[in-house]
Amino acid sequence: MKNKILFVIFFFLLAAGIYSQENKGGKLLPPETGIYAGVFPDMGSTEDSITKNRISEYIKLTGHKPVWICFSNNWFKGIKFPLAGVKTVAEFGAIPYIRIMPRHDWTEGRPDFVYGLELIADGTYDNDLKKWADDAKTYGKPLLAEFAPEMNGNWFPWSGLFNGKKSGAELYKDAHRHVVEIMRDEGADNITWLFHVNAVSEPVAKWNTMKAYYPGDKYIDWIGMSVYGSQKPGATWEKFLDVFQTAYWQMEKISSKKPLFIAEFGVVEDPAMGSKQEWIKEAFTAITGGMYPRIKAISYWHSSFDNEDGSISNMRVDSSPEVLKTYKDFINSDIFKAALRFSYNK
Repeated sequence: MKNKILFVIFFFLLAAGIYSQENKGGKLLPPETGIYAGVFPDMGSTEDSITKNRISEYIKLTGHKPVWICFSNNWFKGIKFPLAGVKTVAEFGAIPYIRIMPRHDWTEGRPDFVYGLELIADGTYDNDLKKWADDAKTYGKPLLAEFAPEMNGNWFPWSGLFNGKKSGAELYKDAHRHVVEIMRDEGADNITWLFHVNAVSEPVAKWNTMKAYYPGDKYIDWIGMSVYGSQKPGATWEKFLDVFQTAYWQMEKISSKKPLFIAEFGVVEDPAMGSKQEWIKEAFTAITGGMYPRIKAISYWHSSFDNEDGSISNMRVDSSPEVLKTYKDFINSDIFKAALRFSYNK
């Protein structure tokens, strides 16, 4: 009788989710079938203003419940685990996707003199990183995290261009490995680690390839890429496949084992230069058409931002009724209803 009562109690707790695998934390595995779909839900000018209203607005607009929700973890006020943002995302049943951005301000075009890659690799910020890891571990549920994305571009302080053409990639790998090692040593095993490159290396050079920055399969769980069309009104218009196809072949060569994903994609509304609706349609058709079978997840950059010249870059999925309809038709198709899968340390 006692065993029967205990079984009933355990079954009730399991049904309530208290003993669910997801609540224990774990690494996100690729889906057995289909493709995961997440989103960057209009995070504001700082890219870290994750709010219930913005998430709710996206879901209401599209009818889509994202698998993950992305936001930045800038180090403007120190190295701190973004617990408030994580909890906000979790309220929607989504996995928090944290972009760890090691910079003390917005300045681009030079290495960050506060959070430089060499300082990170040498252990200057180990105590802060251990606290970040401990807070992530305490949170307990699954997290996605990427360290210093788009490093093969020519804008972020951690870019190879600003850290030595010959040594920058090695320095980046050292810092990336060090961060992951600290997190793992602290027991934050609920973090899935993402490696995130840009589709086009800037500059295009032998020392600045995607693969040159890869920390190795030991440190990374998924490999992702940003794929953008025009990001500013009046800029040269490129179709999705013009950017993506060659970049996909390069991304495949980074690792033969890891699942691939489109970490960010989007394009501005600019009818004078090209059709955003057709760009979106081509992107989704390529992603779902079977030609790129290693793509196991995507996340659209649903955002609008002001430029210094006064123009507005509107990448939102509701920039026009036609764009919204096209996006909704694709994002709510069966292929993007993949069941979540996790792995757990025994």
